Amino acid sequence: MTSKAIIFGVGLPMVVFGAFIALLIAPLAEGVVSTIEFVGSLIGILGVVFMISGLFYKKEIIVHE
Repeated sequence: MTSKAIIFGVGLPMVVFGAFIALLIAPLAEGVVSTIEFVGSLIGILGVVFMISGLFYKKEIIVHE
């Protein structure tokens, strides 16, 4: 069972925001372009990791003893 909240609520916005930073904001910065591209790429990669973890998310049944 997948978690749509993790995939669409966390993973997808991180990918979009990371791409926005890396592709649109980095060229506007003078002198720190590589650092901003790195941070944007890192945010996007972490978003993909969250999307993949959302695919494998499974609720555990809690049994009280």
